[in-house]
Amino acid sequence: MQAPRRKRTAVAGLIAATTVLALVFAPAALAADGVGLGGRTTDKSVTFFCFGVIALFMVLPIVLSLIQARLDGRKERMREQIERVRRP
Repeated sequence: MQAPRRKRTAVAGLIAATTVLALVFAPAALAADGVGLGGRTTDKSVTFFCFGVIALFMVLPIVLSLIQARLDGRKERMREQIERVRRP
């Protein structure tokens, strides 16, 4: 009974450590004068980033729906095969 509690404590500690590290390194991520890892922040870069986010949220549901449709078809084929084998 102690193993799940120990695992839960370890996961909670890992989440807390990750949160603290993110808060500690956040000021370094926001470089001075608008120059970060991607270069100087301009209206053009922000616009293209936002277009990328829009494209992501447009493509992601389509791809996930296609994957779900394929898996549902596979599930139905398996169900039909099992029913065919079970019938006397």
